Amino acid sequence: MISIPLEHYLVVAAVIFAIGACGFLARRNALVALMSIELMLNAVNVTLVAFNRWHGDNHTGQMFAFFIIAVAAAEAAVGLAIVLALFRLKKSVRTDTADLLKN
Repeated sequence: MISIPLEHYLVVAAVIFAIGACGFLARRNALVALMSIELMLNAVNVTLVAFNRWHGDNHTGQMFAFFIIAVAAAEAAVGLAIVLALFRLKKSVRTDTADLLKN
């Protein structure tokens, strides 16, 4: 069986994180921003699992990855609820029209 080096996992995670960061910073759509945040969280999960595979004696990386998955699920639920409420009020999901909390 071919063993993939740790650097390859880290490069893939860095590329996924960079795509998520660019999507979050460049786009104004709230749904795209939520998906970009999910990409960044998944990149962190890849990194944690890769380091856990590299240090096979403990499973701390996988435990943190499971916690991040739970946080990402909660974040998606709350984020989608906020986006739905924003769409009902403004008829748009663009983040620059989300000025409802300003005085």
